[in-house]
Amino acid sequence: MELIRCKKKNCVVCDLPDSKIEQIASELKAGKLVIYPTETLYGLGANPFDETAVKRVYMVKKRPFDMPLSIAVRDARMLEDLAVVDEKARKLIAKFTPGPITILVTRKGNVPDILTSATLEIGVRIPDHPLALRLIEKAGPIVSTSANLHSRPNPTDAQAAIEDIGQSVDVCFDCGPCKVGKPSTIIQLSEGGVEIIRQGAISRKEIEAVLDE
Repeated sequence: MELIRCKKKNCVVCDLPDSKIEQIASELKAGKLVIYPTETLYGLGANPFDETAVKRVYMVKKRPFDMPLSIAVRDARMLEDLAVVDEKARKLIAKFTPGPITILVTRKGNVPDILTSATLEIGVRIPDHPLALRLIEKAGPIVSTSANLHSRPNPTDAQAAIEDIGQSVDVCFDCGPCKVGKPSTIIQLSEGGVEIIRQGAISRKEIEAVLDE
């Protein structure tokens, strides 16, 4: 495993050389697995369009194949390349992203079945971390799932991720502790309102306030 330690921690602007970001982005696109930081937890990234790489994610985490994976994207435009976004979702994207929210939206045909366990929805988020956003800008959308063994404690720093799955991945970025340190809130929108699939950093009250505006 290649370990890349940032000289500064909790950077507002990522100062890693473009050449290093481009190198790891190329490796991601080629099927390698990368531990990367977000504002919530450390994530395990892979090329979501490479079925072999996605299978590796499941196996490394010992995660059941019937538990869908989410995708991290750079911005709303990249999100809409993968999913159908309605007005409610656009409101939440405008208010809370980049940030700790994952929205379940109807996937488009270019999203592989293995990511969604053959369901019609995909969870998508825009992480609020400068390195993650630079990596996604170069690599394209990447798998978004916590960098730990299934059911193990959430990894809020690189060392926790390394201890769980480091021997099974190709690259790990260490950018210090995550500034939020708790999972993103996962929501599903419907005609009846909003369903909280997983309570995380953003509360139901905050979400409903935006939808009621």
